[in-house]
Amino acid sequence: MRSTENVGLMSQHFLLSAKARTLSLAKVARLSDDEAYETFRLIRWAATDGSPVCPRCECAAVYTYTTRRLFKCKACSHQFSVTSGTIFASRKLPVRDYLLAIAIFVNGAKGHSALQLSRDLDCQYKTAFVMAHKIREALASEDHGATASGEVEVDGAYFGGYVKPANHKGNRRDRRRIVNQNGKRRVVVIMRERGGRTLPFVFKSEDASLVKIAQTVAPGSIIHADEATHWDALHARFLTKRINHSESYSDGDACTNQAESFFSRMRRAEIGIHHRIAGDYLSAYAGEMAWRENNRRVSNGEQYLMVADAALRHPISRQWKGYWQR
Repeated sequence: MRSTENVGLMSQHFLLSAKARTLSLAKVARLSDDEAYETFRLIRWAATDGSPVCPRCECAAVYTYTTRRLFKCKACSHQFSVTSGTIFASRKLPVRDYLLAIAIFVNGAKGHSALQLSRDLDCQYKTAFVMAHKIREALASEDHGATASGEVEVDGAYFGGYVKPANHKGNRRDRRRIVNQNGKRRVVVIMRERGGRTLPFVFKSEDASLVKIAQTVAPGSIIHADEATHWDALHARFLTKRINHSESYSDGDACTNQAESFFSRMRRAEIGIHHRIAGDYLSAYAGEMAWRENNRRVSNGEQYLMVADAALRHPISRQWKGYWQR
């Protein structure tokens, strides 16, 4: 039987500690319309303590309408609201619902499905689907143009393109061969710094990622990769350490365990939450899981503010605005 002294000395996982829980969904849900609006103002214009700034000309001199929650720039006469020019522009839901959606989104350890979000907010599935993808787009934009350096683990995992086997054994084909695939299968290639950020990219095959790796990983970095032959080309540009997974997962010098942990998170999100993350939306889900992996040691309250800030700084989405109207 384990002694009480040993139990007290055991370190507690961060997600189980009180430091990880600094956000209450009930508190967000109980916000009045005025409180939710003021929260949006303070997050969007944090640099001016909530005082509005024109999104078109960045002038701080504005008129405030008393009958509606609108502002008018004194310099360019542009009318705008607290969500104008952001990813939540042309909104239909109350401001409080967007804050609640963000809070629900960050509380999902493995993600949060659009169907469940639509039930949480009592809105249509289409509304929840687009809202969640707008949040993912805002988060992914934070790493646009980012590079990796130091010790970087590189690996790939395939998603989508499932081909159902034939009923009778005699009619079944080897689904590993390209001729028997449907062409929808894509690979997520991850570049993960040890102790740093996680950068995912989507390609048709792992070898197609070599150019992107050369552009993203800083010169002088050390790359860790498995024994797949297409990674041989990395030796010409980087000091590359290889690990043969058929023999071991770590040999004390090389391993890709942190890259594998990212794919484990994606698999859990695919199997347990979303069920289908492949196709055109694969890069969006990969970006979300990279953000969750990068901020896994950040409290949910801080994550809430980070997501709200990213969403209110991101410009209008050209992909998701009017998505269902094509």
